[in-house]
Amino acid sequence: MGNALGFLFGHCCRPSSAQGVAFELHTIPVDPRSVVDGDGINVFVSTSDPRESCLVPQEVQIAALERSEARARRDYTRADALHQSIVEAGYRVINIQNEEVLVRKYRIRLKGIDAPESDMPYGKEAKEELARIVQGKCLRVLVYEEDQYGRSVGDIYCDGIFVQKVMLKKGMAWHYKAYDQRAEFAKWEKNAQAKRVGLWASPNPEEPWEWRRRNKREGR
Repeated sequence: MGNALGFLFGHCCRPSSAQGVAFELHTIPVDPRSVVDGDGINVFVSTSDPRESCLVPQEVQIAALERSEARARRDYTRADALHQSIVEAGYRVINIQNEEVLVRKYRIRLKGIDAPESDMPYGKEAKEELARIVQGKCLRVLVYEEDQYGRSVGDIYCDGIFVQKVMLKKGMAWHYKAYDQRAEFAKWEKNAQAKRVGLWASPNPEEPWEWRRRNKREGR
């Protein structure tokens, strides 16, 4: 893995001082296939990042080193087995500009918005819009908390653009008022409603949370 192994040893940095933010992530370029739906995305952060470098479990460090050695002697069966153990620990080794880099996976839930589910009207469009925004971009993610599903709930910025703002203004998501009372979110949603864009083209769109509740009740 060459110089890429330098990521294994670093110094922890202080958490972001922004109000309510637990920590900040800076991702590698996003693969559009990592977009789960209109409000969820899987991202990867290089362990050379100061915050990440001190969080890599020792067993992952050892597996990464042993995998590199196995590949050097062309023992790809052993290398693949070691990589599977790395993946199971929440990490993986990917190739970035011809250099193998150890990265950590984070499942991100966009804070304050709720996009239509995949089987709902505009579910596909919402997912495609989010993928269009983040494709190939390095993201800045401000993480506030972890939800009940183990996802990191946060704000996402892409080239200085606030992603939730774009999704709300284009009518690709609802303002999730139950979990986020930011006034600007309500404003952006109201503007989209007035323009009847995206999901608001429908006279009476169903809220995703109501759709989930109804489908759970009906056993789907």
